[in-house]
Amino acid sequence: MIKTSVITEWKNGMHFSSIIDGHQLNIDAHKDFGGEDLGPSPKKLLLSGLAGCTGMDVVSILKKMKLNLTFFNIIVNADLTEEHPKFYKNIEIVYQFKKTDNLSDEKVKRAIELSQEQYCGVAHMFRQFATITHNIEYLD
Repeated sequence: MIKTSVITEWKNGMHFSSIIDGHQLNIDAHKDFGGEDLGPSPKKLLLSGLAGCTGMDVVSILKKMKLNLTFFNIIVNADLTEEHPKFYKNIEIVYQFKKTDNLSDEKVKRAIELSQEQYCGVAHMFRQFATITHNIEYLD
């Protein structure tokens, strides 16, 4: 088992600062919730972690498949429950690529499938309490 540590310091109000592998990250609440909006909220950071995790997998797998990307976006849409504790129940990941990259749709689908089913630990954690779906878009 690999132990991971993150140091998080309370600054004031709802503002916290985390040091992750030497990188500083501000976390705060929106002004409507008592914060100063100095950084993203903790729940939205989880969605960013999901996008980054699966994105890194897909890039790595497509590179091994000898496919070259010039554009790749990931949009994560999530439905938050209304009752406390509020959590993301349904999550949709939209993978966006450029049509002009002439990617093999079969290989793109396989890379995403491998990420979602085998490699992305963040998606695996989310699946303990949420349903994850995904779509692929090819943009002009």
